[in-house]
Amino acid sequence: MGTTRMEWVLADSEVDQYLKGHYTRLSESHKRAVDRLKEAGRAELKFNTRFFTSGDSKMPELAGIASAAVGTVLTLIVTMAVCFPIGVMTAVYLEEFAPDNRLTQIIEININNLAAVPSILFGLLGLAIYINFFGVPRSTPLVGGLTLALMTLPVIIIATRTALRSVPDTIRQAAFGVGCSRWQVVRDHVLPLSLPGIMTGSIIGLAQAMGETAPLIIIGMVAFIPDVSTSFSNAATVMPAQIFTWAGEPERAFTEKTAGGILVLLAVLISLNACAVWMRKKFERRW
Repeated sequence: MGTTRMEWVLADSEVDQYLKGHYTRLSESHKRAVDRLKEAGRAELKFNTRFFTSGDSKMPELAGIASAAVGTVLTLIVTMAVCFPIGVMTAVYLEEFAPDNRLTQIIEININNLAAVPSILFGLLGLAIYINFFGVPRSTPLVGGLTLALMTLPVIIIATRTALRSVPDTIRQAAFGVGCSRWQVVRDHVLPLSLPGIMTGSIIGLAQAMGETAPLIIIGMVAFIPDVSTSFSNAATVMPAQIFTWAGEPERAFTEKTAGGILVLLAVLISLNACAVWMRKKFERRW
């Protein structure tokens, strides 16, 4: 009380567009008022840190990508928790234990075919099985992760089988020679040596799942989520779906939000792929 202080407040998105020289719906009187504020140093453009800390909003100046980023993380946690152990165990069985018969050949053909199925079909499968049959809550990271796990599973199986094949047969023969059982050979020798290739394939599969939008649209993860999701069973959205939503908004300021979301998504995807390349170079063993 009894003092005067200056506070900077967030202006409307139309003011932002006007200061950037874009088309705006401001009236002439409002434009003159903004010009006077700019000349007085009381209106200026600043880096939008709120974009990384807030959720979605119908007002472009308040919209951020934080809720979508958290939803993406929760969804991918479910995806990897489901598809990684199942994919690795399936690949180990098919490569090391399964007999070479007609049933095994049919399974292998179907796994290879699933890797080429359009992603939107996995969304339809997730809608039919998880939501309609099992009653999993719609638009949640749980159903999104389970749906993406169906899509990522063939990628991990194929990558794991390739990594297992890269281990020389001499390793297996030496282990058998000292009395190891087949399971001990796989557990103690083959699987540890093939782990770098398995992790690389899994990271690439994770990056592919992160960029998917079509299957998540089918299961309803294009919802308006202003608050950050704190549970796997709460409604959430993911970064590709958030970018898709912003791209369809009529306000011009959402175009910049779309571009910012794309840059964030690209940065994460490049980081994941760089991590996969680094792991391959660091842990790869040449025989």
